Amino acid sequence: MFSHIMVGANDVEASKKFYDATLGAIGVPAGNADDKGRIFYFTNSGIFAITKPINGEEATPANGGTIGFAVALPEQANAWHAAGLAAGGTTCEDAPGVRDMGVAGKLYLAYLRDPAGNKLCALHRSA
Repeated sequence: MFSHIMVGANDVEASKKFYDATLGAIGVPAGNADDKGRIFYFTNSGIFAITKPINGEEATPANGGTIGFAVALPEQANAWHAAGLAAGGTTCEDAPGVRDMGVAGKLYLAYLRDPAGNKLCALHRSA
């Protein structure tokens, strides 16, 4: 359904360090900059990107928004979470673990905020 997700960053280098660490922990290669200073992470299932806002104003996180990254195993969610904390992210919500989401079933979730304040989640769907 989605082709790409792009989030704003006030400090692109700090955000690149964070995303290189967190996405690297789940097997995504380091991001590459284009000639406009935007950083892109390419996978077979889509593109994730970070950029300074093109209108020149401060980047702000979406209130109520969350970007979820699929992981194959709970251990990957834990590695993603640890890498994010080590690379300047902050934890939010509950500690990584299984949550009963009712109609969605039981999910293994780990939440972080990136250096710009965007809320992120690593999600593993149990069979």
